[in-house]
Amino acid sequence: MRARRVPAGRLPELDSWDWADRSRRPYVEGGTAWVPVKKGYPSDATLPERQPYRGRGFQRLGDTVLIHGPRPSPGELDRILAWARPKAVLWVRGTAGPRRIPDTEVLYGTVGEVVHREHGCAFVLDPRFVMYAQGNLQERARIAGAVAGSGREERVADMFAGIGYFTVPMAVQGARVHAMEINPVAFGFLARNVEGNRVEDRVTLEEGDCRDLLTGSYDRLVMGHFDAIRYLPEALAHARHGSIIHLHSLGAMTDQVTAAAGDAGFRTRVTTRRVKKYAPNTWHIVQDVVLS
Repeated sequence: MRARRVPAGRLPELDSWDWADRSRRPYVEGGTAWVPVKKGYPSDATLPERQPYRGRGFQRLGDTVLIHGPRPSPGELDRILAWARPKAVLWVRGTAGPRRIPDTEVLYGTVGEVVHREHGCAFVLDPRFVMYAQGNLQERARIAGAVAGSGREERVADMFAGIGYFTVPMAVQGARVHAMEINPVAFGFLARNVEGNRVEDRVTLEEGDCRDLLTGSYDRLVMGHFDAIRYLPEALAHARHGSIIHLHSLGAMTDQVTAAAGDAGFRTRVTTRRVKKYAPNTWHIVQDVVLS
């Protein structure tokens, strides 16, 4: 790999360097970063190509690595450290309750706030205290794309907004988003991320139980929580003919959704999508529900 040597502290400038090959990751050692160079630009050195990583799966958030599932063995942790060279490693045993509070343990380094970037948006969070679901990456892009392609300015309810995973990209695409979050820590990051991505003029923020905060009717309602089916009657009370609901669940719930919508006086067209495998024989599903 042809690379240039730069101080590691300058990596935030990466997007402004015409010569940098941003399709490849820089190699960082100590205070030095070796940044891959595009063809046709001069380089300082040629580094050996890295071998493919074949160890335990992990999630990267900024300079921190998250490991989910069973506790990693010492060998698994060593391989992750050698490959990813993170500042810190956090083991996430799972999340609990409607506030989705993670149960975590720091395995290496010091964990604090990180900045995670995706689809042109930047999110500040502390993974010790709030959840970030990497497996929903394509789903977040899909919903933002649906908002962009609707051809109108939508009024959207994000009923479980978290730190803004859906709220921010939908607002960037022109929606007027009513973002609700019951976890006060996540709500604080949500407010910061809305401001940091400069969409505060398109987002109404409210802290509390979304069932008590819904107002009027919405063109689209995003229900990104595995217990969302319990909140569906309240969502339907604030929907109208033509509204679209994106309801997340563990396993398909088409029959329950259709029955609840029927009780509220709606007919439905339900499309189910697999987001990711959650456990053996269990899938994270999203139901796209068009009401008529």
